[in-house]
Amino acid sequence: MSTSEAADTAAPEETPLQLEVTYQSPEACLREVLVTIPRGEIERYLKKAYDDLVPEAQVPGFRAGRAPRKLVEKQFKERVVEQVKGALVMDSLSRVTETQPFSAISEPNFDFNAVVLPDEGDFVFQFSVEVRPEFPTPQWKGLRLTRPVEETSAEDVDEAIRRVLARYGEVDAVDGPAAKDDQLLLSAVFEADGRVLSELEEMQTPLTDRLSFSDGVCANFGEVLTGATEGETRQAKVLISANADDEDFRGKEVDAVFRVIEVQRQLLPKLTPSLLQELGDFDSEEELREFIQQSLQRQVEYRQQQAVRQAVVELLAGSANFELPPDLVRRQTARELQRKVLELRRNGFSEDDIRKIVNASRQNAQASTELSLREHFILEQIAEELKIDADPADYDAELELIARQSDEPVRRVRARLEKSGQMDALRNQIIERKVLEVIVAEAQITDSPVEKKEADSAEFAVYHSVLGTKDAPAIPQAMHDDAPGDQSKTDQAR
Repeated sequence: MSTSEAADTAAPEETPLQLEVTYQSPEACLREVLVTIPRGEIERYLKKAYDDLVPEAQVPGFRAGRAPRKLVEKQFKERVVEQVKGALVMDSLSRVTETQPFSAISEPNFDFNAVVLPDEGDFVFQFSVEVRPEFPTPQWKGLRLTRPVEETSAEDVDEAIRRVLARYGEVDAVDGPAAKDDQLLLSAVFEADGRVLSELEEMQTPLTDRLSFSDGVCANFGEVLTGATEGETRQAKVLISANADDEDFRGKEVDAVFRVIEVQRQLLPKLTPSLLQELGDFDSEEELREFIQQSLQRQVEYRQQQAVRQAVVELLAGSANFELPPDLVRRQTARELQRKVLELRRNGFSEDDIRKIVNASRQNAQASTELSLREHFILEQIAEELKIDADPADYDAELELIARQSDEPVRRVRARLEKSGQMDALRNQIIERKVLEVIVAEAQITDSPVEKKEADSAEFAVYHSVLGTKDAPAIPQAMHDDAPGDQSKTDQAR
């Protein structure tokens, strides 16, 4: 147990708040914190609150600000006590965060409504908070790293444009059998031992080799559905993830019954001036190609950064071995998925590709989240020691990139991220990128060309839980109903 007595915190008129803090460590990344505030400090906060209220208080029978103080205190006691309780709690939490020898990675966990400000005696409340693990900073200078090098060709841009046009082409229903690259409108029922686990009434999907869900994969989807016609039913198997919420189904197969509502074939449209405007106010095909080229290049840079990041963490993790409790990993999964989505959108990946990555992450949630947390903790600790932080210009640059990808105003993107609590995730991305740049600058780098291979277009991803469990965490939408167009530029730049 550790004790910090008479800690200062920002109180009314900048007068230090006297308090005592003790904490325990029931787990490696958890602190149970007990805060005690003396009675004298409670009275001082109450006096200040009433001093501010009395000159403006409206009490029946008296002009505003003219009621006797004792009458004001009696009439407004409940409101003022609640106000003071909030001020004491917030001031205490702020100072605990600043002064204690641990770094919080989540908001304090406690029931504010259950906390009571006593009429007599000290004010005591308790909370728990997840914290960063403690470990010695590994030696990061002079690492030997291999950096993959990719080239983006004109053919890559042509293929990306073809995928863009496919979303805007005319779709005709066909009577014949489904063939590769056709679109299928399907319904699906997922069963096990004669029991229905979940259903999908309508699902639009291309006829690709694999179909992934949030908790499983239909590996032979293309084989099973090829040749199917309207109204026909085909049966397949879905392999459930080894990390599915329902332990009874982990690693097992369940039945999938797909019914073909319609087979659709698409005719690609021409890049007319009106379509260029619809795609994102492009004035010419050259401007569209340049935009897609930049998006593809950001994807290349992202893959390069991820490869270097993984190599750095693998080298550093050996001397920064620390425990991550399973409960912490599970609770942080939602935040890590949202952070990953934000980073992928920033780097120009399409929503189709993002769904694939998110589904793969969900199916391997524990390992994926644990790896991300280890990376984050190591890089964050180096950032603190190097005093690396995000400044307003960094935020502006990131928001501008996201806004360009989604064809939205920067202010709308900022407001959405602030409302969804993702500005912290954006800050983490900025800081981690800066730390990696410092590490790479000090490293011995060997560039390794990446062999060109076919794009991974053989899988289509759907956000749906086959087992019927709640499909959480929710992934923030790329666009809003009032945003222009029906696809974001993120979608266009696959």
